[in-house]
Amino acid sequence: MASAPLLQLSGVTLGFGGNPLFEGLDLTVQQGDRIALVGRNGSGKSTLMKLMAGLVLPDGGSRVVPPGIRVSYMEQEPDMADFATLGDYAASGLSAEEGYRVAMAAEGLGFDPSRPVATASGGEKRRAALAKLLAEEPDLMLLDEPTNHLDIAAIEWLEGQLSETRTAYVLISHDRAFLRGLSRAVLWLDRGVARRREGGFEGFETWRDTVWAEEDVARHKLERKIKAEAKWAVEGISARRKRNQGRVRALAALRAERAAMIRRQGTAAMDLDAGPSSGKLVIEADKISKAYDGRTIVDGFSLRVLRGDRVAFVGPNGAGKTTLLKLLTGELAPDSGTVRLGTGLALAVFDQARARLNPEASLWDNLTGDPEMRVSGRADQVMVRGVARHVVGYLKDFLFDESQARAPVKALSGGERARLMLARIMARESNLLVLDEPTNDLDVETLDLLEEVLADYPGTVLLVSHDRDFIDRIATTTVVLEGGKATLFAGGWSDMQAQRRAAEPEKPRAETAKPVEKKQEKPAVKAPAGGLSFAEKHRLEALPGLIEKLEAEIAKLTELMARPGLYETEPAKFRKASEALAERQAALSAAEEEWLSLEDKAAG
Repeated sequence: MASAPLLQLSGVTLGFGGNPLFEGLDLTVQQGDRIALVGRNGSGKSTLMKLMAGLVLPDGGSRVVPPGIRVSYMEQEPDMADFATLGDYAASGLSAEEGYRVAMAAEGLGFDPSRPVATASGGEKRRAALAKLLAEEPDLMLLDEPTNHLDIAAIEWLEGQLSETRTAYVLISHDRAFLRGLSRAVLWLDRGVARRREGGFEGFETWRDTVWAEEDVARHKLERKIKAEAKWAVEGISARRKRNQGRVRALAALRAERAAMIRRQGTAAMDLDAGPSSGKLVIEADKISKAYDGRTIVDGFSLRVLRGDRVAFVGPNGAGKTTLLKLLTGELAPDSGTVRLGTGLALAVFDQARARLNPEASLWDNLTGDPEMRVSGRADQVMVRGVARHVVGYLKDFLFDESQARAPVKALSGGERARLMLARIMARESNLLVLDEPTNDLDVETLDLLEEVLADYPGTVLLVSHDRDFIDRIATTTVVLEGGKATLFAGGWSDMQAQRRAAEPEKPRAETAKPVEKKQEKPAVKAPAGGLSFAEKHRLEALPGLIEKLEAEIAKLTELMARPGLYETEPAKFRKASEALAERQAALSAAEEEWLSLEDKAAG
């Protein structure tokens, strides 16, 4: 007998007083679901997640959660007013065992539980909220942009946790590598309709484009039918007035159907103009060093950037990536060494803090108030790559409507602020583009378009990002910053990892007089030595239980697949069992290897 859903929305309508954001929306989340919730910025993903969490009540329809089922939502801006430290907040309402998991999550996510709430950044607060959610181990987790403010090491740690959990989850993320690695189904929110596709994010974009193509064909057929019926009405209605009122009413119905169609939002009209070329040499840094408060950012770092290069800078939060960008562009002076800039450089900067936007001013004023975009004597126009444009028309290129033009920037979502920043930097001619965390909050379609624009951009790009997929698609060189050391690698993120693995010395293998094959004995837990980190100690203690569970599941699946005639009578069930068996066998092998590695490390 199938188990009851963890959560069900039926016939949900929500409008916030205007046109409905959702109308008659149905959604079900089952045990074991790993769902990627995707859609354009402004499509209502976060609102839908709050509906699922019970934080927003629908205008109509119902939300059903069975008794005893715990649904937890990761707050974007958690209220920590009553707590002294981040750890106090993260452990609030938890048992001693759950509090132990908070400490492990704090290490993996990279925040200090003893940090006073009063001095914590927004990113640190979000990481504490995420740690609290993971420690609770609810039946269903709702994760809205959990990778924002995380560096790549923390993102990979979180991937590992979510890949092993038995908790169902729904997640929103702009990180395509994260979505591909974790999702088993996609819930696509498009113009108030939620479509579900099994199989994870990998094939989502192809499926989405197919749906849109079918939609375009249906709309084209409807337009042709309306034109044909309208022609008949104009040419012959007077002669057949009494007998054809039904056909006239049918034409009205067709027009009403066309009017009810919600046209999908287009893509932003992004473009970059490199203007005059820079010299062949763009930047030459020679043995530069920089330290703050006794902490080394870079030491003796050298880099030569030529016209057309795309250089990505990666590393943990706080490693100094933004500082290094400022050193290379001349905004900061190094403590030692030299930086030489090439000739004819025209710089455009996308900063991660969006500091170049005035949050109190309107979108209109942020554009017309930019000295490089101002058109003398015209308060309603901006200069876009040498051509005067009406400010509203230019904002529409970046998917803002006329009503938003006079709204304050602080009312925009994170993705909308990112689009406004792109509108500013793309209005000017540049041949050196500095992008500091440009992918935060952008939807998949805008990311795709940004990648296309950068691919055609003849200038030079310096990029800071934690988005591994974006780095792979853009970078020709990757610089890794760790502990004051900067190391260069050819290619993107995956290329860098491959080069690192190739450079690692092989571990010596113990020789035996005679190879002996024997079954791996189930590991017994030893008290780990001090060589392990807090998280590694806990992991070593947990692995035997995980191995035992995987072995039991493999035995059950093997027994099921051995049932006579299963393949012929229930091919879908056989296929699912086969896929599950392969998955668990791989997980068992990985768990055993991990246990052996940790045991070796613990033994010194």
